[in-house]
Amino acid sequence: MKVNVEDAPVGWSEILNRTYASRLLLVCLGVWLHAADSLIVATMLPSVVAEIGGKALVAWTSALYEVGSIIAGAASGLVALKAGVRRPMAVAALTFATGCLISAFAPTMGILLVGRLLQGLGGGGLTAMSFIATATLFPGRLTARVMAAISALWGASAFLGPLIGGAFVTYSTWRMGFVFFGAQALLLAAFVFLGIRVAERPDTGNGNGSPPLLRLLILSTGVVFVAYSGIEVTATGTPAFLAAGFAFLAAFLWIDARNPANRLLPKRPFDPRTPLGAALLMVLTMNIATMGLTTYGPLLMTSLHGTSALAAGYVVAGIALGWTFAAIVVSGAPERHDPYFIAVGMSLVVASLVGLVYSMSNGPVWLIAVFATMEGIGYGTAWTFIIRRSRSLTPADDIERLSGSLPTVSRLGFALGASVSGILANSVGFADAASPEQLGLVARTLFVGVLPIALIALAAMVRFVTVRA
Repeated sequence: MKVNVEDAPVGWSEILNRTYASRLLLVCLGVWLHAADSLIVATMLPSVVAEIGGKALVAWTSALYEVGSIIAGAASGLVALKAGVRRPMAVAALTFATGCLISAFAPTMGILLVGRLLQGLGGGGLTAMSFIATATLFPGRLTARVMAAISALWGASAFLGPLIGGAFVTYSTWRMGFVFFGAQALLLAAFVFLGIRVAERPDTGNGNGSPPLLRLLILSTGVVFVAYSGIEVTATGTPAFLAAGFAFLAAFLWIDARNPANRLLPKRPFDPRTPLGAALLMVLTMNIATMGLTTYGPLLMTSLHGTSALAAGYVVAGIALGWTFAAIVVSGAPERHDPYFIAVGMSLVVASLVGLVYSMSNGPVWLIAVFATMEGIGYGTAWTFIIRRSRSLTPADDIERLSGSLPTVSRLGFALGASVSGILANSVGFADAASPEQLGLVARTLFVGVLPIALIALAAMVRFVTVRA
C-alpha cells in the first residue's frame, strides 16, 4: 500500500540534516535573542540602577523595548513580501546588536534607553522574521518539528536568561552582559549574510502596500506619552500627559479602522459587545495588569528582601516556566472545553496579583515565587484556547488580521503595563524610597493599583467565554 508522504511521521533526522539544519539554527537564534532578553535585563536591572541611577525611568526599560517590538513586528510581514527574509533578518540582527552595545557603554539611564528601543526594534523584527522563515524555508510537513524546537528554546530561555544575567552581575559586570548578547546578534547577522543561502521571495505584487508607519508612529507616541506621565507624578502634569497619550491611541484606532487595505487590527477592536473585541480587551488589560512583577519585581526583591540578582531573576522566570508547563499539560483538551480553560486561567492570573499585594511587600521570597508561577500557569492554561476560540468566533474576512493583532495587542499591553507600573511606583516616591516601609508602600501600591484593570479583564473574559461559537 502506498503511503502518502505528507501523512508519514516526521523524524528529527529529516530536519537535522545538511538541507535544513542551518535554517533551523537561523530561526532558533532569532527567537533566542528576543526570548531571553527581558529576563536577562530584569536580572541585571538592580545592578544597572545602582551604577548609573535612573530609578524613575525603570519602567521605560520595558516600555521602550515593547514599543520597538510593536513597530518591527507589525511591519515585518509587509517587509518580507518586498525584500524576502534574508536581508531584513540581517538588518534586525544588526539593529539588536547596536542597541546592546549602546546599552553596554551607556553612562546614563537615558542613553541606555536609546539602546533598549533599538533592541526592541531588532528583537521584534528577529522574532517576526523567524516565524515568517518557518513558513517560507521549510516544507509544511516539517513545520510542527520546527515549532517544537522553537517552543523548547523559548522554555529554555526562561531558565538560562536569569542564569546568564546573574552570572554577569556576580562574576563580571552588567555591561558585559549586553556585550555578550550584542556579539551573538553580530554572529547571527554574519551567519545570515555568509553562512546560509536561502531562496528569496521577490515581491509578487500581492502585498497591501507599504507598512503603515504613520499609524505605528502615532501608536508609539501614545505609549511614550503614557510612560512619560509617570517619570514625575504631579497633579497637573501626569493627567495632561495621560490625556495626550490616550488621544494618540484613540487616533491610531480611528485611522486604522479607516484603512481597510492594510488594517492592523480587526473591526471594532476592544469593543466588548463583540466576541473578538472582548477577547482583545481581555488580553490588553490583563497584560497591562501583570507587568509590575517583570518591571519592578527584581528591584523590589533585592532592596526589600536582600535577594540576590540571580534568585530574583528566577522568581520572575517562574512566569515563563509556569506558562510552559501548563501549556503542555492542557494542550490536548477538546475545543468544547475552551471557555472553561480560559476562565480558569484568567482567574488564576488575577488571584496571583492579589497574592502579590501581600507577598511582594512582606515576603518571604518563596511565596512571591509561588504567585509568579501561578501567573504563568494561568496564562499557559488559557492562551492556546484564547487563540483557538478567537479564531472560531472571528468573521472570515478578519481571520488573517487576528493572527497579527493578538501579538500586537499583547505587546501594546506590555508597553502600557510597564508605563502604568511606572506611574504607580513613582506616585509614592519609588525614586527616593530607601527604607523598608517606603519600599513596602511601593510594592503594595504597584499591585493594588492594577486590580481595577484586572477586573476589567475578568469582565471582558466573561463576555468572551459566554458567547456561543
